[in-house]
Amino acid sequence: MSPTLIELRSASVRFGAKTALAGVDLAVRRGERIALVGANGSGKSTLLRAAHGLVPLAEGERIVGDGSTRVAMVFQRPFMLRLSLLANIELGLLLQGVPRALRRERALHSLQRVGLAAEARRNARVLSAGQQQRAALARAWTLAPDVLLLDEPTASLDPTAKREVESLIAEFAAQGMTVLMSSHNLGQVKRLANRVLYLEHGRVLADVSTEEFFGGPLPAEAALFLKGELPWT
Repeated sequence: MSPTLIELRSASVRFGAKTALAGVDLAVRRGERIALVGANGSGKSTLLRAAHGLVPLAEGERIVGDGSTRVAMVFQRPFMLRLSLLANIELGLLLQGVPRALRRERALHSLQRVGLAAEARRNARVLSAGQQQRAALARAWTLAPDVLLLDEPTASLDPTAKREVESLIAEFAAQGMTVLMSSHNLGQVKRLANRVLYLEHGRVLADVSTEEFFGGPLPAEAALFLKGELPWT
């Protein structure tokens, strides 16, 4: 079995009186492509943030590999500084302690990788939504993470931009990068994931292979979700 890179044990997250995550157990193993699915408010984004360590756990624990596991996250709406695209990429390398002589080379290489080398000197904030999402992937990829966390990576993108971003994610995964992503796009889940977690009210109700999720028996709530019959709550 592949080594575990991130593990959550009985993890709970609360925001005031609201429980956003309740007793979640999750082991993310090297090479996996895991999709988190569920209705809005089910806890997908909170689970991603808990896996990254961006939100404190009210209960449970988070364990990260052997201490050297590198984790990067791309948010649904990537934040770009009012700087050139190249400077936005270089900043992450600066914070990682990469020497100046190597930062420019690695940043340019990452932009070339995602097809944005020609935009390197442009203000990152004037790029289209699809370009910004690709830039955010470049910024994450250049840090050479072991685990890439993606929160709705193609939300609000047009079909062409979605295909471009999906292609990049698939390429990174094919090279051995572990991916944990949330998505409302079930077609995207079929294309990119090999494991699916279904969440409802902050709890994981199903944790199965992609083939089982779309073709096997599921808990009643997950089956209703697949049919588009999840009731309003």
